[in-house]
Amino acid sequence: MSTLIIDAGSTKLEWALLEKGKVADRFTTPGFNPNYTPFMVLQDALERDFPVVDSVYYYGTGCGSEKNCQLIRECFQERFPQAEIFVSHDLMGAARALLGHGKGIVCILGTGANSCLYDGEVVVDKAVSLGYLVGDEGSGCYIGRKLAKAYFYDFMPLELKLEFDKSYHLEINEFIDRVYHQKEPSRYLAGFAEFAGEHMDHPFIKTLLKECFMDFIKVFVLRYKECRELPVCFVGSVAFYCQTLLYECLSAEGLTMGKVMRSPMEGLIQNSALIH
Repeated sequence: MSTLIIDAGSTKLEWALLEKGKVADRFTTPGFNPNYTPFMVLQDALERDFPVVDSVYYYGTGCGSEKNCQLIRECFQERFPQAEIFVSHDLMGAARALLGHGKGIVCILGTGANSCLYDGEVVVDKAVSLGYLVGDEGSGCYIGRKLAKAYFYDFMPLELKLEFDKSYHLEINEFIDRVYHQKEPSRYLAGFAEFAGEHMDHPFIKTLLKECFMDFIKVFVLRYKECRELPVCFVGSVAFYCQTLLYECLSAEGLTMGKVMRSPMEGLIQNSALIH
């Protein structure tokens, strides 16, 4: 029995091939979001030499609509005509990875942001996702956008601005072009969040991050009536590397932090028996 699990994000796709429940292969390919990325990116990844695959479980960003799910399903069905294909949104993947059959609030906090209420079997409620242009509060893109504004508007303390300039060598015209005219501006903006992680002890950065996380909590956690009775769990690099500050923000609202994972793949592998 061969199972292929894919955790698909805008930054990268993580793949795990399981043979009789054991990991036979793991690899990554470029990120894919059906709302922004050409399907050729996914099709190129599927050119890899795979063994016979009996089932495919794809959990991806941008899979909130049945149309996108169907298009992805067709890509995999063409590559693996005999396989059972399951395609769902990244929140379902995060829920299965973090909670298995447990109940809680599941949050994604990486390049983008989202959340859902999971009852141990299915997603029973989820937040509205407005994407990186309007929403994604607390995400890497959101943090990066605030850092870039602080840099260009001279809100950033001088010593930080010099460090920021040394890291990115930003020039206004190039920045405008990358954000408004080039592909994947959300990934570009999220790249600046690494700077925040490296300077988390600086008062300016700490305040900025806490403001971003409080925005996240307001939009993506407090919307659930049971939020103070359930663990609030996270997947994503922003949550993983900033979990101390995130814990402080959650505690300030009387919320309980649950499990935090950088990537859901480990949890999906560990809980793979639950998905059959």
